[in-house]
Amino acid sequence: MTLIPLPAFDDNYIWMLHDGRQALVVDPGDEQPVLQALQTHGLQLKAILVTHHHIDHVGGVDELRAATGAAVYGPAGEAMPEPLQRFSDGDTLELLGLHFTVLDVPGHTAGHIAWYTADCDGQPLLFCGDTLFSGGCGRLFEGTPAQMLASLDKLAALPGQTRVCCAHEYTLGNLRFARAVDPDNAALQHYTRQCEAQRARQLPTLPSTIALERDINPFLRSRQPAVARAVQARSTARDEVSVFAALREWKNEFR
Repeated sequence: MTLIPLPAFDDNYIWMLHDGRQALVVDPGDEQPVLQALQTHGLQLKAILVTHHHIDHVGGVDELRAATGAAVYGPAGEAMPEPLQRFSDGDTLELLGLHFTVLDVPGHTAGHIAWYTADCDGQPLLFCGDTLFSGGCGRLFEGTPAQMLASLDKLAALPGQTRVCCAHEYTLGNLRFARAVDPDNAALQHYTRQCEAQRARQLPTLPSTIALERDINPFLRSRQPAVARAVQARSTARDEVSVFAALREWKNEFR
């Protein structure tokens, strides 16, 4: 299987996975990068996976469906371009010989889902939309801090070697904030240098891995003493949900 991040808009990635003949794409906010990649690689689009309803993730769905006949699969609880098959936590789907499991991960939106396969060429693979970013997490547009914390806990519990396919190239900005929160984190400093080198060569920083995110992402580390102390030094937060909420608010205001 070949995994390709297709750049779209200013900083989106539409993820394409193909076997040399058939492909699936995830969160196609724009149809043009997908149509171009299909033509370039001589592929048939078999399926479109969607994680949530925001236009930069669904804007190209209708056009791709019409142009290719691809089936669309998306969250059970969100407004989606019809027709599609709807999925929720624990549902499974077989595509391109892969066994996908759906994870409910509300927070960024109320009905956000992620798509996870335990074995893609011997390594787990996660399409997490805007829930988890490398070094960060999505804004809470519809969900609560408690929901997002639980969603991130669910993703953090996946196998460490899981490839994390986020939907935006936000990594360097996220890492700048992460270093403000957790300045003594050596793994974070090392990863920052790696990502800066990648972007200097105009290469994606993604996919990340769950193990790496556990080590460097403050939103997966909000219960760690160093992170919690940094948050508590600038807020009245004390319990784990309020610490997470204050951490997310800090990121919202960070410049």
